Amino acid sequence: MSDNVPRQRAAYDSIEDPVTLRRVLEATLLLEANLHLGDLLTRIVEEARALAGARYGALGVLDDRGTATVDFLTSGLDPADETHLLKGPLPTGKGVLGLLITEPRPLRVPVIGAHPTSAGFPAGHPPMSSFLGAPIRVHDRVYGNLYLTEKIGADEFTPDDEVVIEALALAAGIAVENARLHQRAGEIAVYEDRDRMARDLHDGVIQRLFAIGLSLQGLSRSPAGKGVAQGLSDAVDDIDETIRQVRATIFELGGGGGGQGIRSNVVALAEELRPVVGFDVPVEFRGPVATAVSDAVAEQLLPTVREALTNVGRHAQATRASVRLSVIGHQCRLEIIDNGRGFVEDPAHGGGLGLQNMRQRAEGLGGSFEVTHPASGGTTIAWQVPAFPERTPRGGAG
Repeated sequence: MSDNVPRQRAAYDSIEDPVTLRRVLEATLLLEANLHLGDLLTRIVEEARALAGARYGALGVLDDRGTATVDFLTSGLDPADETHLLKGPLPTGKGVLGLLITEPRPLRVPVIGAHPTSAGFPAGHPPMSSFLGAPIRVHDRVYGNLYLTEKIGADEFTPDDEVVIEALALAAGIAVENARLHQRAGEIAVYEDRDRMARDLHDGVIQRLFAIGLSLQGLSRSPAGKGVAQGLSDAVDDIDETIRQVRATIFELGGGGGGQGIRSNVVALAEELRPVVGFDVPVEFRGPVATAVSDAVAEQLLPTVREALTNVGRHAQATRASVRLSVIGHQCRLEIIDNGRGFVEDPAHGGGLGLQNMRQRAEGLGGSFEVTHPASGGTTIAWQVPAFPERTPRGGAG
């Protein structure tokens, strides 16, 4: 039995209003029924906002040492604010948010700006005053912190709100534990299946292609083959390209499991494509990329990264390029930035097949695709989709 269960029961006992208790129990059942970790974290924030009557909510996931925020998921933001925050640095756990990290216990603050630890807000951040926070524990370790701001219809959150959110945070800890166990089991099964397919491809297809290529090379040097040497050489080149593509497929199959996740896969893909691009491509992550990107998005995002970086290597004549993957609220945004010569064709009116593929992948998930040329030069490809395209956000302003 989880260490959180006795605490959870005690927290339920402290809720005196039967209607409130029923709402907390209903929220607990919803959390426990959700075994996809990223979707679960979103649900936790939304249920907390609803129970406490908060205009805004967030969940900060901590690093393994529990000393810094590595992922930050928000709820309730206006879409324009979400888009703005996607382009800037995300909260890292300072000020009042940092106090919950150093002192992990429920915290209720009437006015954030008046608190001694307040560090202010970044430019463009919506105004926030009242605050309520609680740690989410998994096996006595703080997994993350739940943050709520702007009590609707009142100047500050109440002691009853604090009791309710503490109970929900305990339930969330149990749900996170179950989701992580389920995710690990699924990853092991997927890894074993993909590893088998990768071995089959390597042992069968690549070896046969390699043997055919050697035969053609030998034929081109024979007296009978000299007249068609160029055609044979082209055929060998085609086989080499096919081997490269199959190896890339094997890489993606082998990298899909074993708990690597979208972060590791994007970094590994950038490293794999270094010979194509011609230089190292740094990768930057912002927001809860590891936990808040659905499998449906990940399946389309990796081929988009491959297509975009391949285009940079083949056509852009660039000397620098970078990849930025951001998640905030319900949006996942991929940006590929280079200092190359740009596009000869107008990308807004078709462009090459690669651009069409990237656009179709975004639109197929209900997202958008944009190619821009900054005044400083180069090209920026922006590929943005809902982090969970199969979900319909419930309630709230964001």
